[in-house]
Amino acid sequence: MTNVTTAIKQNIKVTVDAIVFGYNQENGISVLLIKRKIEPYTQQWALPGGFVLDDETLEAAVERELKEEAGVSINYLEQLFTFGKPDRDPRTRIISVAYFGLVKSGDFSLFASSDAVEAAWFNIYNLPTLAFDHAEIVNKAVTRLRAKITYEPIGFELLDRKFLFSDLEQLYMKLLGHDIDRRNFKRKIMSLGLVVELDEKAPAISAGRPGKLYSFDDSKYKQLKMNGFNLNNLI
Repeated sequence: MTNVTTAIKQNIKVTVDAIVFGYNQENGISVLLIKRKIEPYTQQWALPGGFVLDDETLEAAVERELKEEAGVSINYLEQLFTFGKPDRDPRTRIISVAYFGLVKSGDFSLFASSDAVEAAWFNIYNLPTLAFDHAEIVNKAVTRLRAKITYEPIGFELLDRKFLFSDLEQLYMKLLGHDIDRRNFKRKIMSLGLVVELDEKAPAISAGRPGKLYSFDDSKYKQLKMNGFNLNNLI
């Protein structure tokens, strides 16, 4: 009996895409997009990203693409999902590994270069038409982010070192896209020891009373990042 080995032929390339969510109190949650310089989808908005070089890791590739296409350097991006529908890219079969992160958008001065002619922040509720399957990727990232904030603290990297408790509430509501049970939310957050009430008040605005200031407990924040918590019934 003769053993016949059938050679498997592949012509698959690998890319990375970055879903960088930006936050500020005025504009809420935005996502970083670039306008493409090259085909396909020339002059259309897309996520920053590109092909992985033969000698680099996926993480190095996404960091390089963010720097090249938007002038952005980010310390931490979390792997989101792998997108691999055969027809997702008109050029050839391309599998994309997507990463996402959340940053203060005001900390960055965007600068497009390489394969991008422009880089900009867009509110997640008012996005332009996106190239490839990038709308699907963004939706997947938003869903992951909204699930993530129910079991892991978010805010240390996004709010000022000293903040009003209402700032933290607004952050969560803008991430979720709906109101929260503010009284129970505050009671839960305070019981976790996640934030500390300071013996300071914010400057009064017009005739309003000055609000109490809070800060995150750094060690407790890191502990809850590692061990998690449950806010499902509050938000």
